Amino acid sequence: MQWSTEFTIPESNFPISHQSKILSMGSCFAQMIGQKMIDTKFDCLVNPFGTIFHPMILGDLLDHALFQDSIEEDGILERDGLFYYLGAHSDLYATSPEELAQKYATQLAKIKDYLDNGTHLILTLGTSWIYETEEFGRVANCHKLPQRHFSKKLVSLEDMYQHFSHIFGNFSRVYPNLKIILTVSPVRHIKDGIPENQLSKSQLRVLCSQLEGRFPAVSYFPAYEVMMDELRDYRFYKKDLIHPSEEAEDYIWEKWKKSYFSKETQTKTEELRKIKLELTHKPLNTRSESHRKFQQNLLQKLERLNREFDFSEEIEMVQKQFEM
Repeated sequence: MQWSTEFTIPESNFPISHQSKILSMGSCFAQMIGQKMIDTKFDCLVNPFGTIFHPMILGDLLDHALFQDSIEEDGILERDGLFYYLGAHSDLYATSPEELAQKYATQLAKIKDYLDNGTHLILTLGTSWIYETEEFGRVANCHKLPQRHFSKKLVSLEDMYQHFSHIFGNFSRVYPNLKIILTVSPVRHIKDGIPENQLSKSQLRVLCSQLEGRFPAVSYFPAYEVMMDELRDYRFYKKDLIHPSEEAEDYIWEKWKKSYFSKETQTKTEELRKIKLELTHKPLNTRSESHRKFQQNLLQKLERLNREFDFSEEIEMVQKQFEM
């Protein structure tokens, strides 16, 4: 008996390999998929400004990175002795406005480097709903300020399309070889309301389709559809019933690998995943002969792989354990 509706995701025309240089930004899916690639030794920069939910905030940050804009002072706020920026997640903070401005510039420079030298840009769109202030405009994060400081609205599909058309148009001229992968986050924004979340996600899906149709460098990966159709059951969510469970993330990751990785890259990724598991292995008796043999075999694997990937830190760690 078939318990879910499966669909085939074709192999991408924009394959990713361990020679790729990848920037992943946006909602929680961008964080998840980017971190899994980092764990298997891909060169990937993930959410340098923290989790970003709204497409136009992502667009703003990419635009600021392209032109290396300075931080906007009217977006800086202080809370409990720390300084935050309305245009970024609370992961970006400092003990002074000057330090915050420097950190902001540093993160923009990192993005610029991955755009200048990168092969792939992954953007995960979370919601069409946005918060704004009269002084600053649209914000990435409210930083626990009282609700009275903000107004909330559903940004129109046309506004989002025009925003990204401008940015992707610039990218197509400055970065003609950069491949852009769009996804819609499978995370449910139910605080907006169930009907409101569905309306929001629908707009994002149409936006991705319109951008894919206009720009040859843009493609779409159906993470949202996998969650909604193949994994249509609450057992595939965490306890909050909002975020995909670890099992759901692993399932979507497998779909991602089959779509974007060659057979050779898939094999190499699996080998690196097993190495990561071995590195986290915790024996009952660290002085046993069997564990010493395990460490010796692991060290040999690391030294072999170190010719292709940087395992210097891991080799040093295992060597120290082996010598104890």
